[in-house]
Amino acid sequence: MKKILLFILPLALFAASCTRQDIGPRPPIDEAYWLNQERGVVVYSSFNCDFYVVETSFGFSVLQSWGGFTPLRGSVLYGNLSRYGVQTLYNRSEGYLVQANVRDYWLSYWEALDQADFECAR
Repeated sequence: MKKILLFILPLALFAASCTRQDIGPRPPIDEAYWLNQERGVVVYSSFNCDFYVVETSFGFSVLQSWGGFTPLRGSVLYGNLSRYGVQTLYNRSEGYLVQANVRDYWLSYWEALDQADFECAR
């Protein structure tokens, strides 16, 4: 009897600690709002660094991922890419909202790459 209790008790504790969480569908994204924002395409992204470079119509912006995944090169982003600080952006390529810290904007291609490399080297 003791052997059965010693086997069932840890098994019951393990089973009780495993919970299932129903995430459900995400709220829909209002594309009409986001497509009226500034558009940018990710031109530089690295797996080992959370800084990436986005090409906009005004130049290049250096962004830092803020609590999420770093977008892949070629991803199309919509949002306020020409204002300092933490911004919410719409990654239309993958269909989700992402937060990013805009570190600098309206740079040339080489200035943006240089700044992203400098920040990644820290």
